[in-house]
Amino acid sequence: MIKDSSMLRTKSYYSRCLSDNAVAKFKEVIPVLIPGPPCVSPGINHYNLSPAEVDSIAEGAATSLRITLDSVAPLKKKIVNQRRCAPWYNSHIRTLKQKVRRLERKCHSCKIDSYHVAWKDCLLVYKKALRKARTAYFSSLIEENKNNPRFLFSTVAKLTKSHSVLDPRIPSSLSGEDFMSFFTDKVLAIREKANQAIPTTGPSPDVPTVGTYRVSNEPLSSFSPIYFSEASSLIQKSKTTTCLLDPIPTHLLKDVLPLIGSSILDQINGSLVSGYVPRSYKVAVIKPLLKKPSLDPDVLANYRPISNLPFISKVLEKVVVTQLLEHLQRNSLFEMFQSGFRAHHSTETALLKVTNDLLIASDHGLVSMLVLLDLSAAFDTVDHSILLQRLEHVIGIKGTALDWFRSYLSDRYQFAHVHGVPSSYSRVSHGVPQGSVLGPILFTLYMLPLGNIIRQHGINFHCYADDTQLYLSMKPEETEKLVKLQTCLKDIKSWMSSNFLLLNPGKTEVMVFGLEPLRDRLDHMITLDGISLTSSLSVRNLGVTFDQNLSFSSHIKLVSRSAFFHLRNISKIRKLLMQPDAEKLVHAFVTSRLDYCNSLLSGCPNNSLRSLQLIQNAAARVLTGIDKRDHITPVLVSLHWLPVKFRITFKTLLLTYKVLRGLAPSYLEELVIPYQPNRPLRSQNAGLLVVPRVSRSRMGGRAFSYQAPLLWNQLPVQVREADSIATFKIRLKTYLFEKAYCY
Repeated sequence: MIKDSSMLRTKSYYSRCLSDNAVAKFKEVIPVLIPGPPCVSPGINHYNLSPAEVDSIAEGAATSLRITLDSVAPLKKKIVNQRRCAPWYNSHIRTLKQKVRRLERKCHSCKIDSYHVAWKDCLLVYKKALRKARTAYFSSLIEENKNNPRFLFSTVAKLTKSHSVLDPRIPSSLSGEDFMSFFTDKVLAIREKANQAIPTTGPSPDVPTVGTYRVSNEPLSSFSPIYFSEASSLIQKSKTTTCLLDPIPTHLLKDVLPLIGSSILDQINGSLVSGYVPRSYKVAVIKPLLKKPSLDPDVLANYRPISNLPFISKVLEKVVVTQLLEHLQRNSLFEMFQSGFRAHHSTETALLKVTNDLLIASDHGLVSMLVLLDLSAAFDTVDHSILLQRLEHVIGIKGTALDWFRSYLSDRYQFAHVHGVPSSYSRVSHGVPQGSVLGPILFTLYMLPLGNIIRQHGINFHCYADDTQLYLSMKPEETEKLVKLQTCLKDIKSWMSSNFLLLNPGKTEVMVFGLEPLRDRLDHMITLDGISLTSSLSVRNLGVTFDQNLSFSSHIKLVSRSAFFHLRNISKIRKLLMQPDAEKLVHAFVTSRLDYCNSLLSGCPNNSLRSLQLIQNAAARVLTGIDKRDHITPVLVSLHWLPVKFRITFKTLLLTYKVLRGLAPSYLEELVIPYQPNRPLRSQNAGLLVVPRVSRSRMGGRAFSYQAPLLWNQLPVQVREADSIATFKIRLKTYLFEKAYCY
């Protein structure tokens, strides 16, 4: 939709009328221009096309779709008044309102009781109809966007008239040219700064040192063409998002997919087999996104560029990602401690591993130092030549598969579309697109050598995309280990500079963990490039706030504040919503915050979890409308909500089940050891786990490696032996529900 803000009292925009008749006519015309589903199996010879032919197929199909849509449902300019009726205001309600006004005028002019009664009755019917229509409107709106928290947040903010929390709009003083110039200059400045810091000695970043990398034994020389059923499944499962560059809306494309399947399959397989990406797939619309709602929208530095790509190009990337991940898995090329963009990995599993190590170290009387590294615009400064050499020499990408990646990275263009006006095209010579399917995977492969550099210094680490955390445990008197950490940081900075990545010392944070008497004895600062990094009292790590005692009290306070803020907003509009819709909002804004990384709170004392339980109780009261003095337990039972403490237990046991079934990261599998007695016992086939011996007087008693086996061994056998995750969840929730409410 293209908006025109030139007029003050009216608003103009362009839209299509995609009525049933227009869609039916589109389906009649399009098969004549674009062939239907293929009747042959995919093969190399069938799709051995030249780059010009691949471009011709992609551009021809897009042009045909666009022209056909314009003919059956052309864009029309509409001008409407700024003050519009509510979207739920329909003709029936308008008729009722007119009737109410007529009776009101009669009542005031004639002063007859019968007119007064009729007016009151009609007014009551009108209000009920208005309330019903408004409720139905918001019910459908919430149901359609229940998986879109950003949209739900904006909707709730508008209903509560919380203008301060509405998504800030880009000021009219900023244009697309301003954004493109800023983003381009920023990347060039970072690369120039990194280039100046490149060490004069040491191996070139383009040439891998022998023994440095884990090299692929089996090369990936080509991508396999796919069947129409695979392409159709990918398209139907993809989100129905439409880019400005798409020839037709995505929902319409899914509807007519059986009619144009052959053309789409030709585009995908032609690209895979020829090792060439169509030019139209390599143009991106940049959407400037404010990094945080609290930042000033007038400052360009507060925005990050998000690339919007054509829908079919993202489908092609998904096909490549699937085959690339199979190659990485088959050759064990993943970095073990990289949890970003990998199946069965998450921020929670990464933090669980780090927290477990810190707690175990504290239990052994050690003090630990955690360093959180921050990179400046990491995705946008990736060097294409280094990435391609890494794909070839480390990952083992050869032949047409390497040609495909070379084509994917070359001749890319982008432009910003702000206030309905596109900027000029800018060539993309560096970086991987943020917002693409393939970009995050390529970035993690670009960062692959970093793990080996850290290992050489004997430092523990964990990565999540571009977030890297180092941690080192030691006795307070072992200050020489700090020198090892400083040397490691120096080598990391040197490697990043050689790879055109810029480490940001100003946002790099340090924290010291351990028992307070031991922690106070380690009163040192480490330096990074001459800048002293002072230990912080609390740091935010992948969305969780860490404190020095690992009590997570600061995290619980922040969660409580945020959850109550959203709960107050929901309570303001509760009367507008039916209970199922209000419950969706509660789960989207409140329960999701209670459940995020809640396995880290396993073993915390009840008084620490009291604040979180109060949030859940308040949410139940808002949802059901009971008085604040009524007992809350029957309400939680009726909603079938587990108390917060048992939700934490549920998450811990679910992760344990996944570890035992091979559905969790390998670094968590090392923390859970099945029980094997030295002699035959009845318990040897009971599926029990080894509970490590730890000192309960120290913080290590809450470590996952202790808490998970302890809780697991208490489960009934029928719960532990569930044959699927779905069955395990049902049995586990039933067991915990009965235990929580003493059934």
